[in-house]
Amino acid sequence: MSEQTSATSTQYLSFILAGEEYALGILQVKEIIEYDTVTRIPGAPVWVRGVFNLRGSVVPVVDLPVKLGMPPATLTRWSCIVVVEVKLWGECIVLGLLADSIGQVIELGPGDVLPPPSFGTPVHVDYLVGMGRLGSGRKFVLLLDIDKVLSSQEVLTAKTLHAPEASDEKGSTGPSGAAV
Repeated sequence: MSEQTSATSTQYLSFILAGEEYALGILQVKEIIEYDTVTRIPGAPVWVRGVFNLRGSVVPVVDLPVKLGMPPATLTRWSCIVVVEVKLWGECIVLGLLADSIGQVIELGPGDVLPPPSFGTPVHVDYLVGMGRLGSGRKFVLLLDIDKVLSSQEVLTAKTLHAPEASDEKGSTGPSGAAV
């Protein structure tokens, strides 16, 4: 399957946050990783869950629900990290986005993407590319613009985080994701 099938349609990866379906353009998604060891960083912004090691690189993990003004994500066996690239002054920065679960790859034509609604969404309208109409048109998915969800200063802050030497989050949560 190609990342983009034609100039008239675009593919998106959908995922679930707090019971709602969101999607990102597939070209920004680098990979999906099972949630495992994420090291907490003392003093990090509340929307940063911590960092993890991705093939020798330290990658910050953004608790996307917190960043979008929702309660923190609860870890489950379906929790995963969507690894994305965001642009900061022409440079591509790799970040992990914590999601409750992955949905599917969806393909939307230009007629399937509607402008973001001016009210009624759980996230700020500036964070949205639009709403994608799925299937028969009765169901919609909110299309996030990840380059706008995090400001340049926030991306820079996340980029400069480093793991402390000893502690990590593995084993610090119970089966429901609650801290123990």
